Amino acid sequence: MISRRNIRVKVMQSLYTLDSFSSELKPGQAVSLLKKQIDQTRQLFVYLVYFISEVARYAEKDALKKASKHLPTQNDLNINTKIVGNELLWKILEEPGYKAAVAEFKPQHIADEELLRKTYLALIASEEYQEYIGLQSRDKKGEKDILEFIFTNLMLPNENFISHVEEHFINWDDDAEMMNILIQNFLQKPSTYDFNEMVSKEKWDFAKNLLETTIDKKEVSMELLKPKLKNWDAERIAALDLIIIQMGISEFLFFETIPTKVTINEYIDLAKDYSTPQSGQFINGILDNIHKELTIEGKIHKKNFRNSTL
Repeated sequence: MISRRNIRVKVMQSLYTLDSFSSELKPGQAVSLLKKQIDQTRQLFVYLVYFISEVARYAEKDALKKASKHLPTQNDLNINTKIVGNELLWKILEEPGYKAAVAEFKPQHIADEELLRKTYLALIASEEYQEYIGLQSRDKKGEKDILEFIFTNLMLPNENFISHVEEHFINWDDDAEMMNILIQNFLQKPSTYDFNEMVSKEKWDFAKNLLETTIDKKEVSMELLKPKLKNWDAERIAALDLIIIQMGISEFLFFETIPTKVTINEYIDLAKDYSTPQSGQFINGILDNIHKELTIEGKIHKKNFRNSTL
C-alpha cells in the first residue's frame, strides 16, 4: 500500500538517522530502523480508520447518554442511529486483520474523546448527514460516502484534528498525502487491504535493498561525486543532499528495472521537499552529470522495466 515515493522517503530518513550514529552499525540495525519507519505508517493508517469508525459509532453513545437523562425530551429519545448500523462500518470492524491491528496498537489509548464528540456534532449538523439518515434504504455508495465524508470533510480540514495527529504521529507530514489516497481507496474496497502488511514483498525488497546498497556502496558513490563538486566543499554540503545523491547513484548502478529519468526526477522532488531551497537544482545538476558519465562509460545497465511495480 505504501507508495514508491514514500518508500524512498523512509529509506532517506533511515539513512539520515544512521548517519548521526557515532558507533559502528550493528548487524541488522539499519533494516530494523527502516521497519520501524514503515510500521509508523501502518499505525497511522490504523488510527485513521479507528477514528472514522468511532465518529460513526458515537451516535450510539449520544443516544444512550441522552436517553439516560433524568427527564429526557422527545428529541433525546429519538436520536437517529442509522449510521451505527452502516454496513461498510461493520464490515471494517469485523475484519480479523483490523481487529488484530487494534489489539496490537490500542488506538483507543490516544483517541481524544472531546475531539471525537466535536467531530460527531459537526457530522450530525451537516446536510450530508441529514440526507443520509433521511433515506430509508441502504446502498453501498451511500454507506461509503458518509464514512468518506467524515474523513475528507470533517477530519482533514480540522486544525485540531491535524494537531492531534501530529502530536502522536511524527510521520504525519510525510504520509499525509498518501494517507488521503489510502483511506479513500480502502473505503472503496476494504477487503483488498491487509492491515498486517503495508508494503508488498516486492516493495519491501526494494526498500531493504536500496537502504543496504546505499550504505554498502557509499565509497563508490563518493568517488563518483567528489570530482563533480569542483569548488564545493564536500564537508559543507547538506548531509541530506549527500544521502539523496548516494541513493540516486545506487539506483543508477544497482537497480536495473528503474529508469534513470525516474530516479533523477524522484530525488529532485525529495530534495525540494526535504532539504534546502537550492537543493533541487543542485541534485538535478549532480545526478544528471553523473548519469551522463556512467552512460558514456557503459556502466548503466537497465532491463525492461515495463512490468515493474516499483
